[in-house]
Amino acid sequence: MTIKVLIADDHHVVRRGLVFFLKTQKDIEIIGEAQNGKEAVSLANELNPDVILMDFIMPVMDGVEATRIIKQNEPKISIIMLTSFADQEHVIPALEAGASGYQLKDIEPDELVKSIRQVVEGEKSLHPKATSQLLTKMIKPDQKNRLDDLTKREMEVLQQLTKGKSNKEIAASLFITEKTVKSHISNIFSKLDVADRTQAALYAVKHGIV
Repeated sequence: MTIKVLIADDHHVVRRGLVFFLKTQKDIEIIGEAQNGKEAVSLANELNPDVILMDFIMPVMDGVEATRIIKQNEPKISIIMLTSFADQEHVIPALEAGASGYQLKDIEPDELVKSIRQVVEGEKSLHPKATSQLLTKMIKPDQKNRLDDLTKREMEVLQQLTKGKSNKEIAASLFITEKTVKSHISNIFSKLDVADRTQAALYAVKHGIV
């Protein structure tokens, strides 16, 4: 499968750097570049990318507004906010707008590629600094530690999940099938009363298992 990527950033040097590296990946194709959020919306409608690497602050229309419009028009497009800001005032609006990932521009190239592949698989992909900003926002404190309800194997899966590993990577690490991993993750979501991998990971970090 070839992953079609659209890059939206108002800095030419940033776009050139991303294109230069991503073109070396056999499973990634750069199908377009946008200089602002408005262009990103237009090209998203025209080119139908799988993933958009979206800068936060851009002229004409910022990345959050562009993300919100794109997700309303094309929910299947995954958007990774790629920015220099890791505070709550930036992270939370981006995720609320529909971004599947939030990465900082100091990310290692290989980690960015991993992030792109993760969001294509329907997973969340957050920079550790962004994750730490969400701890107090996304998880409500409760008196009972729900981790106590997890089995030993579910705890092992949760630990791997919290490290940002995909289902395939978790399966290989624990010597079980991907189907079994999916079943464990479903049980984890239910027992922790969370909606997705990000919230499960945040719960785990908050309660000190990583």
